[in-house]
Amino acid sequence: MAATLAKLRSLYTSKPASFTPLSIRLLSTSSALQDTHEGWFSKLLVRRIEPTKESHSRLLSDKEVIYELQTHNVRPDSVDNYLENYKENVKLITSRDLHCELVGSWTVQVGDLDQALHLWRYTGGFASIDNATRTLSQDKDFRKLQLERGKMLRSRHLQYLLAFSYWPAIQQRSGHNIYEIRSYRLKPGTMIEWGNNWARAINYRRNNDEPFAGFFSQIGRLYNVHHMWCYKDLQTRKETREAAWRLPGWDECVAYTVPLIREMHTRILLPTEFSPTQ
Repeated sequence: MAATLAKLRSLYTSKPASFTPLSIRLLSTSSALQDTHEGWFSKLLVRRIEPTKESHSRLLSDKEVIYELQTHNVRPDSVDNYLENYKENVKLITSRDLHCELVGSWTVQVGDLDQALHLWRYTGGFASIDNATRTLSQDKDFRKLQLERGKMLRSRHLQYLLAFSYWPAIQQRSGHNIYEIRSYRLKPGTMIEWGNNWARAINYRRNNDEPFAGFFSQIGRLYNVHHMWCYKDLQTRKETREAAWRLPGWDECVAYTVPLIREMHTRILLPTEFSPTQ
């Protein structure tokens, strides 16, 4: 029995002369193949950002212009009444001297259906938002519209955003268009890295009309980024996006930003009848 056990132990502990561990085999890969793998893998690495004493928002944006993104999930049987109510809400707010204006108003065509998005711009920073909140909370007509609208909603969400400084200035569109909002949830601490890459990436599409707005969150769901694009239709969207991939350098910018993303989704939007941008 002792001799048998000794033989078994020798089988498990001994290695044939030709045995090569997996790690050694990988290290002995030909230099040409290794260079190919390193070139592909290096595009997926997140480049290190040096520490800074400046806030990320100060480096990326003008903090005196705040954007408010309202997201309303509407009861399916109340969409028409809801839009009529919000139209009156816009008229009331714009009739007051509140240093804010509606930039755009949309309903979702593809994505989260029965959803409406409203984008407001405040000049004067958060002081203007504080003043508007106080003023409207005491306005009986505003509160009445708000109470009526609440009965038409399933849920709602509010975010305060800053615009990326490298994004083209928002310009209102006319005619018949669709909009796409691509929303990203980033890994905490990667906003500067995102901005560094997209400051280059936006140049590949700046000559076209489709860039509408680019934002990152200040209050609400943090480390959220929203890119908004404008197209004539879905076919134009397809052709424009495919053309971007044919430009040298676009793929590299995408490769650097993909590792920063934890979650992303997109929605196709249609402007409402009362939206300033169409």
